[in-house]
Amino acid sequence: MTLAAESAGAAGLVQSIDWLAIAPPTLAAVVALIILVADLFVPEHRKPLLGGLAIAGLAAALATLLPLRSGDRATFCLTTAPDVCSYTADHFALVIQLLVLGGALLTALLSYHDTRRLPAGEFWFLLLASAAGAALLPAARDLATLVVALEVASLPAFALVGLRRGDRLSSEAALKFFLSSVTATAVMLLGVSFVYAATGTLHLTEIATRLDDVPEQLGTLAEAGVALTLVGFAFKTAAAPFHFWVPDTYVGAPLPIAAYLSVVGKAVGFSGLILVTVVAFPSYHAVWGPALAVLAALTMTLGNVAALRQSATRTWSAVRLLAWSSVAQAGYLLVPIAAAAYGGDGGSGTNGGADRIGSTVAYALMYAVVNLGAFAVAALVARTKPLNRLSDYQGLYAHRPLAALAMGFFLLCLAGLPPGIIGLFAKVTVFSTAVDAGLGWLAVVMALNVVVALYYYLQWTAVLFRSPEERTESADTPGAVTADAESAALTPAPALTVAIALTAVAGIALSGAPQLVLRFAGVSLF
Repeated sequence: MTLAAESAGAAGLVQSIDWLAIAPPTLAAVVALIILVADLFVPEHRKPLLGGLAIAGLAAALATLLPLRSGDRATFCLTTAPDVCSYTADHFALVIQLLVLGGALLTALLSYHDTRRLPAGEFWFLLLASAAGAALLPAARDLATLVVALEVASLPAFALVGLRRGDRLSSEAALKFFLSSVTATAVMLLGVSFVYAATGTLHLTEIATRLDDVPEQLGTLAEAGVALTLVGFAFKTAAAPFHFWVPDTYVGAPLPIAAYLSVVGKAVGFSGLILVTVVAFPSYHAVWGPALAVLAALTMTLGNVAALRQSATRTWSAVRLLAWSSVAQAGYLLVPIAAAAYGGDGGSGTNGGADRIGSTVAYALMYAVVNLGAFAVAALVARTKPLNRLSDYQGLYAHRPLAALAMGFFLLCLAGLPPGIIGLFAKVTVFSTAVDAGLGWLAVVMALNVVVALYYYLQWTAVLFRSPEERTESADTPGAVTADAESAALTPAPALTVAIALTAVAGIALSGAPQLVLRFAGVSLF
């Protein structure tokens, strides 16, 4: 081979990088590294500057989505097949990136006044690092990038859960979260290796093509790989029976991190699940469709039943109820993905049913807004009632009327009742996808679960507007707040107020025009 031919061959292996396409996760990662280095030099009394930098970085990452709104960019493509890429900034990726970066930004606002009890530099670095991985995942179009993004999003989350040093509950929650997640990741990696062995490729679209014609001797290997990969993502979405880590993790984590896991962590899991099922494994729809339908029914039922059992006076019962509610909501989110297995051509494929994933994305957007709002109000109440019991919300309207009204609105949205029109709209949309797909039994299970959930959502809402209950607590009473602590808790928290206001305004705006959500989220991966 001549020198000219060798040079031409080498040039053919060089990939160009579309820096604008990868700007959202890259900017979040760069700001995370800047904070990590700056933390070494910034004096203690100036640590709040790191929080401001983190918020600015997440806002800038969100801003970079605007020039990508056409959804037609891709990078890291094969030189031999330019249409096969590892990173695609399509409309699906952009909507999920908006969700996760917006969720991370609201989490940063919730955390801004609480990092005085946490190592600030480490907290902001871990939060932005996790957000970078979460923003990378929906754009990933090969299994290697998908797994790396998932772990980049998950590993900092373990540390964030256990960041309250010396707190037994925090350490226990982090350990349980870590061990469960590592086990699930190991199972998923085994599945990915089986899929690669059966197809010889890691790119999702290429896997879909080659799974249609797997040699007979590799058929069992491919089926096992599909099943094991789905198990890994079922854990990330907190689908039953892989949900056991949720309540203790949410209770032990700092409250803003519990909010982050409930929204951003769930978005990461569901976007990954959508990519592997609808894009990579459409030919196995007869396997994953029924399996996800059963998981959806089991998840929403267990979540709602456990939420019903929460006692109003139990320590951290408010957080536990939100945790179990999060599990139930995961069941609703699974319904359209299961329905996508039953395509528009009578169930013989997923091309016709792929558009149904727009219902999952729309529901996730609604859930992200109102659930972050509910956690924001919980964080506000926790400033004076650190044990965060449901009974601590009694008479909230008398002391903080705007916070009580906002919390009532968020709970009604989660229940799917007016004036939370966006919650009702999202539930009806998901319900209709099950009916259209011929999953009548799943629609019935969902309807029953929605009725069950009304009880605990309305019960909590009613507590907000009851007459305040007089309590006499000594300084030695568990959960009592000393005068100094109460004074500190009652100091203004502008960032927390902004987070509540933003989520309330967004929820009200979406309730006024709910059809815009479905139109915005109505994306197809084909």
